[in-house]
Amino acid sequence: MPLALYGHPFSSYTQKALIALYENGTAFEFRCIGPDTPEHAGEWLRRWPIARFPMLLDGERQVVETSLIIEYLQLAHPGPVRLLPGDPMAALDVRFLDRYFDLYVMSAMQLAVDTALLRYPMSVEKGRAMAGERLERAYVWLEGHLAGKTWATGEEFTLADCAAAPSLFYADWVHTIGEAHPLLRAYRSRLLARPSFARAVDEARPYRSFFPLGAPDRD
Repeated sequence: MPLALYGHPFSSYTQKALIALYENGTAFEFRCIGPDTPEHAGEWLRRWPIARFPMLLDGERQVVETSLIIEYLQLAHPGPVRLLPGDPMAALDVRFLDRYFDLYVMSAMQLAVDTALLRYPMSVEKGRAMAGERLERAYVWLEGHLAGKTWATGEEFTLADCAAAPSLFYADWVHTIGEAHPLLRAYRSRLLARPSFARAVDEARPYRSFFPLGAPDRD
């Protein structure tokens, strides 16, 4: 039975998993969660009532939480691109950057989105302002961290870059990465040019109207 990934193309965390699959050319079936595919939604909710995607199905084994999905793929379905280094200390650095992008970039961006979706009792303007403050702090640290690096932890593309790509992609829509952060801007551009992420971005283009703050006419 082939691997199956449940998710949605416009979902940042689904994109994070897709990048890993595309990097290694791993064969899988994409099962989109949407109104046109109720059978996929039903199976996904039966297996994972927490209702968060993506979810990877490998036979009868299911794996959730995107960082774990990527680590699982390296263990069970390895390919030519090793997304987590074999050296334990180097792997720790990658895991830290993976958490940084998820917790301090993606989560800050999501605050603005969730406010626009009326999930928090505050105005859209206040939610976006709070998100902007948090993102700016994250950008400042990243600008210093990226000095002398091609990718998040050095010269090799890793799990951390799988996390960085959708995080920075959407974060820049909420709070623009300004000219004060040239290294971070250049890094985001390199991520967009990476074939695995470029494919995920293209597959999500039909859904840009879903972005509640209005998708910019770029990228």
